[in-house]
Amino acid sequence: MNAPVSTSRRGFLRAAGAGALVIGMGPGGVLAAQNTNATSAATEFSPNVFIRIGRDGVVTLVSKQPEIGQGIKTSLPMVIAEELEIDWKDVRIVQGGLNPAYGSQGAGGSTSTPTNYNDFHRLGATARTILVQAASQAWNVPATECRAAHGAVHHTPSGRKLGYGALVPAAAKLPLPEAAQVQLKDPATYTLLGTRIGGVDNAAIVSGKPLFGIDVQLPGMLYAVYAKCPVFGGKPLSANLDAIKALPGVKDAFIVEGSTNLNGLRPGVAIVATSTWAAFKARRALEVKWDEGVGAGHSWADFAAQAKAAAGKPGTTVQRKDGDVAAALAGAAKTVEASYTYPFISHASMEPQNCTALFKPADGTLELWAPTQNPGAGQALVSTTFGIPKEKIQLHIIRSGGGFGRRLSSDFIVEAAAIAQKVNAPVKLTWTREDDLQHDHFRAGGFHHLRGGVDAQGKLVAWHNHFVTFANRVERDGKSILQPGSGGSLSGDEFPGRWLANCLLEQTALECRIPMGPWRAPGSNVFSWVFHSFIDELAHAGGRDPVEFRLELLGDKDIVPGTGERGQPYSVARMRNVLKEVADKSDWGKKKFARGQGAGVAFHFSHRGYVAEVAEVTVSKTGELKVDRVVVVTDIGAQIVNLSGAENQVQGSVIDGLSTLLHPELNIEGGRVVQSNFHEYKLLRMPETPTNIDIHFLKTDYPVTGLGEPVLPPLAPAVCNAIFAATGKRVRELPLSKTDLSWS
Repeated sequence: MNAPVSTSRRGFLRAAGAGALVIGMGPGGVLAAQNTNATSAATEFSPNVFIRIGRDGVVTLVSKQPEIGQGIKTSLPMVIAEELEIDWKDVRIVQGGLNPAYGSQGAGGSTSTPTNYNDFHRLGATARTILVQAASQAWNVPATECRAAHGAVHHTPSGRKLGYGALVPAAAKLPLPEAAQVQLKDPATYTLLGTRIGGVDNAAIVSGKPLFGIDVQLPGMLYAVYAKCPVFGGKPLSANLDAIKALPGVKDAFIVEGSTNLNGLRPGVAIVATSTWAAFKARRALEVKWDEGVGAGHSWADFAAQAKAAAGKPGTTVQRKDGDVAAALAGAAKTVEASYTYPFISHASMEPQNCTALFKPADGTLELWAPTQNPGAGQALVSTTFGIPKEKIQLHIIRSGGGFGRRLSSDFIVEAAAIAQKVNAPVKLTWTREDDLQHDHFRAGGFHHLRGGVDAQGKLVAWHNHFVTFANRVERDGKSILQPGSGGSLSGDEFPGRWLANCLLEQTALECRIPMGPWRAPGSNVFSWVFHSFIDELAHAGGRDPVEFRLELLGDKDIVPGTGERGQPYSVARMRNVLKEVADKSDWGKKKFARGQGAGVAFHFSHRGYVAEVAEVTVSKTGELKVDRVVVVTDIGAQIVNLSGAENQVQGSVIDGLSTLLHPELNIEGGRVVQSNFHEYKLLRMPETPTNIDIHFLKTDYPVTGLGEPVLPPLAPAVCNAIFAATGKRVRELPLSKTDLSWS
């Protein structure tokens, strides 16, 4: 296995702290160093902004990415610790706040690991190299005779050793080593990476210690709620503010004008009180006269009718057009037509949105404590909304109680900032569960109208997809255009777009005035279900084994290049390998299933990960579904960083994917969400959870990628294809609970 692959991308900014030897990272490796204070450095060795080593030998590592349950606060520091040759028991992890010295700090798109993996190796290796040089000089021996291990430098010929703590004063005074002197470890010698390490916050979580945004407490803090119009795009005209201010515990109540940005500071009414309970109770007495706006006429039923009408017409945009689809369909031995539909859904993270803010009018500074996935975007939204310079906005990244893409949006942060500017105290804004469900930035719903054809040998010869998606108006280059919501744009490269001689991909946008945002594996989470379910339909129409049909469709090329401005190359070889492996691990084609039982297969390329899954299900005659087993094979590159975390991510993706398949949907009536809380918005329960999730990682000679998203997309089509194998019934509408699975 090769050492970490070097990448050409943004460098870590050089930053200096007290007594720090500062290292900057870039495409060419280490760029510069500066010993800023040799005297204070004698008590702590800080070779870069991520590493601090004390005289006691304890290593403190900064975790710069937001922790939302994906385990990045544990896994990325493991990379530094591996190269630094420090025992994990001697490592302490602290969460870094928003700081340009750390480089990119978003947590989304499964990018945290691939963005930082190689640089973090070099950061740890550089610190190790300096420590070895400090020891070699202390002993007056060649550095080549010294090696680092277990938090100490050892002189091999004499058997002497010096712990890292003892080397702090000398190491802090050394210049930066030349790039050629910094040697990364051979992956074959890794002792930490690839092992199972529990999350660094696990003990605090299970013991109920304050960790999350909702736990933040500051002296003299007040508590706020924020009521928005139930119709998206509406605004308050008046409210019974005097009556609210007279209620027990209420300190203030006022209208916030807000903006027309559906994903920004929406207009609303703020209530500030001495406790969350007092604020919540006062809100129940709030009476607001709303201007509901044009969105009040929108409903899901109307959207569905518009989509049905659009299906019979050409799409407003063509994403891909190869060959002559109409002729190929006319000449096909068999054709299949199907319509697939899925609703808007919520992120439904366990911790509702919240943010604590402190505005200091004396100097115009704003301090924020936010459970956010995208702190930079939060800071930028606050800055542009209120005209506060970014350098006057300090944002502390607090652990999130789930995110799934919801906390990439920053509306809750800008709401807290708006309230704080009218309150002479720190104030914590807390959303209710109803706020969170009805004012989410939702996963967009969609309608796919598909036609496909196979020839006499059962080979796929034509594919047509007319995708009706949801969009909102934005200004671009002086023009008002419809911009599809996050995950609602169909790329011309979507499988099987680049594989067929006759392929037509069209898209029509419906204006909805509903705020939309990225939902775990944006786009892929629904596209995979649609495409790989329809591929299964075509395989059965052609009388083909579903795995064999997919392998034939993938073809024998190793790479299919991307097309268009944002096209990505697709490693067909990697996908073939995971598909063959999942067939082997699941004993595909070797099992005999009774009626009501069956297996289904699907694969998908998402967020740099290649994943194939087989689901085995049992469906009772009355239509009760049980997912008996899910086999997952994934290729995410050369190294699993934390095996425990990786397994957790796969299991979580399977469970989350199954939950999303089975239950959740949001209905829109009168421009507002009908569902209000978990009694109406159902999620997976423990008895429905598969007890057998069989996980296999293919370690390949490719750069390390993320794992939080690529496993989720293939789950839904694999289960639905297994349902067809068990019952002969096709699932073409989500959630699955809307389909009668009973059979006789």
